[in-house]
Amino acid sequence: NAVKELVLASLFLTSRKIYEGIEWVKTLKDKGNDIPKLIEKGKSAFTGPEVTGKKLGVIGLGAIGALVANDAHGIGMDVTGYDPFISVKAAWSLSRAVHRADSLESLLAESDYISIHIPLTPETYDYIDKKAFSKMKKGARLLNFSRGELVNTEDLLAAVDDGIVSVYATDFPNEQMLDNENVIPIPHLGASTPESEDNCALMASNQLQTYIETGNIINSVNFPHCEMPKLEHLRITVAHQNVPNMVSQITSHLADSNINIANMMNKSKGNTAYTIIDIDGEAPSELLQSILDIDGVIKVRVLP
Repeated sequence: NAVKELVLASLFLTSRKIYEGIEWVKTLKDKGNDIPKLIEKGKSAFTGPEVTGKKLGVIGLGAIGALVANDAHGIGMDVTGYDPFISVKAAWSLSRAVHRADSLESLLAESDYISIHIPLTPETYDYIDKKAFSKMKKGARLLNFSRGELVNTEDLLAAVDDGIVSVYATDFPNEQMLDNENVIPIPHLGASTPESEDNCALMASNQLQTYIETGNIINSVNFPHCEMPKLEHLRITVAHQNVPNMVSQITSHLADSNINIANMMNKSKGNTAYTIIDIDGEAPSELLQSILDIDGVIKVRVLP
């Protein structure tokens, strides 16, 4: 929620030249009674468009992206989202008024404002680069409150110089962009609220408790998101290397022990994979040891 609020604030900052206007007013110190007249005379330099009725493109519709999309619609924006990997949970949280973009290119071409909400991975490094900027609507306003490396700085500054991007607001500024008047550099304030710190601590403890009690993995850095409802079955969880034939080896050991699989889920992230198996009946200790002995298996747990 804290990041979402800062993104919404930045929609206004990139539009109305509030930041620039404040800095200009500070230069009027010592002008005494002339300040009101000077303000009225000079304020026209800081005019900017309203966000109501404008098109906002949200790239990534996870927890934060969905909140941004919903609340931006609430202030009158025409919102389109792009996320080919959107989860069912995130999809249910989205307002029906949020449109779905069929491609990144179509979102970039139509949006007056673009807000990025995707994780940084090897695949998303420099996600917004020269090619992406070439697809953007001229004069677009770009907001990045996810990770600085998602946007190629050199290509960004070229796009700003060419008028493709009119303003760039980011929570991850670097030295190259600090002297550019069309960049709003924010000192990583996204989660810098007392409420956010409390919520993060509570979320971490809740997710750890969930893992201990159900084996479900939520928001892990080095393990895949793997979440399956826990019913009245014995549950076996297996952390293993992400290599071919692992799942078939694990399930063959269950079959050899004449154990029926009631439900199963397998997810991977990089070189690591995680399998949750709910079974009918008990799991003898020799079965668990035989699974642990499979080459590539890291850890086996049993949850009642």
